[in-house]
Amino acid sequence: MHVTGNSRVSLFRALSITSQKAVRKVRLSPPTNFTRRLSAMKMYSAIPRFLVPLAILFSFSIQVFSQEPVPTATPVASEDLVHFGDLIDVDVVGEFEFDWRGKLNSDGFLDGFATYGDPIAGVCRSEGQIAADVAKALSKILREPKVVVRIIDRSDRAVVRLEGAVKTPTRFRVRRPVRLQELIVMAGGLTDSSSGEVTILRAGRMNCFSPSSDNKTETIVIKISELLTGKEAANPRILSGDLVTATTANLIYVIGAVKSPQSLSSREQMTVTRAIAMAGGLVKNADAGKITIFRREAGETRIVEIDLDRIKKGEMIDEFLRPFDILDVAAKGGEKRKFPPVSIRDDSREKGRGELPLKIVE
Repeated sequence: MHVTGNSRVSLFRALSITSQKAVRKVRLSPPTNFTRRLSAMKMYSAIPRFLVPLAILFSFSIQVFSQEPVPTATPVASEDLVHFGDLIDVDVVGEFEFDWRGKLNSDGFLDGFATYGDPIAGVCRSEGQIAADVAKALSKILREPKVVVRIIDRSDRAVVRLEGAVKTPTRFRVRRPVRLQELIVMAGGLTDSSSGEVTILRAGRMNCFSPSSDNKTETIVIKISELLTGKEAANPRILSGDLVTATTANLIYVIGAVKSPQSLSSREQMTVTRAIAMAGGLVKNADAGKITIFRREAGETRIVEIDLDRIKKGEMIDEFLRPFDILDVAAKGGEKRKFPPVSIRDDSREKGRGELPLKIVE
């Protein structure tokens, strides 16, 4: 068929008009699944054949790296780790002659367990960790051993001891998280002889909350004033094996012609007149002008003469007493003591000795 030049121009114009209408129709109509697939096929067809494997690998890698990370294993609570005193059971499935039950030795290993190699560490480790080590050790003589480790008795773990200036010194077996203030309340509170401080002596590896690899002992000093104001650091968590002592203030002794001779706490600055007032005041036959302070300084006894009448008149300073001072008030007609008493018995210091009562904190 022969087509002239004018016919060719008119045919080209007709084809261009038809294609423009088709494009406009495609733009106005919403894309369908078929059109999406068709466009995807056209896109992949435009990729050279040697690049197709790379494109597939790239899209797969994007999907892999866009996945969420695999969650890590949940950490085991410190109370569920093996402590000194725990009774541990090792069960080798199907091999009863290798089963074992016992406790840790002083070094923290399974005591008496035959491992045919290095001993198995147990202190502050989980049941699963110990089972894995036992299985590894027994794999030298058994084929793929299956081991199950369980803590079957936790009742012999180290206790917390709360002693000193509390109303009821007590031992506590801690089975849940507990803090200092709660234990002080459970012991009846502090006594008047408290120095205002609490000392916590924490031995290494006696607990698994903060295990110490070098087995050192840590000392923590808490001020009662900070505890009462709600300071968080002053109310620490108490752990198994802690020795908690509410320290007792050093004493000042008031003896002689007073109504109630006694020992007084020296946690606050105390003057002669205040000490006498706290001892009930002078008796009728007391000689206010013959008061003696016996004070230990540099291994020697120093004597300080006090006249209460001159203090009241403002002619003498009201002396501040120091820890372990002995304030002696003489009686009328009697002689002043020249030497301090040989010994002063304080029965309050004897309280709390011996075996303390045990409370379970759970």
